[in-house]
Amino acid sequence: MMSLRIPGFADLRLEHLVLDFNGTIAEDGVLLPGVAPLLAVIAKTLAIHVITADTFGHAAEQLVGARVRLTILPAEEQAEAKLNYIRELKADHVVAVGNGRNDRKMLEAAALGIAVIQREGSAFATAAAADIVVTSVVDALELLCHHQRLVATLRS
Repeated sequence: MMSLRIPGFADLRLEHLVLDFNGTIAEDGVLLPGVAPLLAVIAKTLAIHVITADTFGHAAEQLVGARVRLTILPAEEQAEAKLNYIRELKADHVVAVGNGRNDRKMLEAAALGIAVIQREGSAFATAAAADIVVTSVVDALELLCHHQRLVATLRS
């Protein structure tokens, strides 16, 4: 668990990290450089979940050895499926990271939503629903390793 007091924002008690796969931690179905070691560090504190339609069919092989729970979702109604997934985990204990339009509802509902804008871009609605927007998933994951960065970004 990760507990953070962020003045003017929230007192967070995070237990789960929910990640989109393609466009967030992977590009064209291949895990991005630097992601695996950061997941290993974060897995000591948070349960990690990767939820995806697995467009390229490589998610399972790319995540071999990672301490993550992989969930492959049907291609239809992804935004609702991702929202329901984090609600089952108790959204007020979830940090969610994504980039696609189908991630917007989970980012908005999560205790902490982080949108990433990388080579695949980010849906405007998703970026607008996030608490934080970053230009690299490595930056997003490092925020969870260096808590004071979260405090500095979100306090008011």
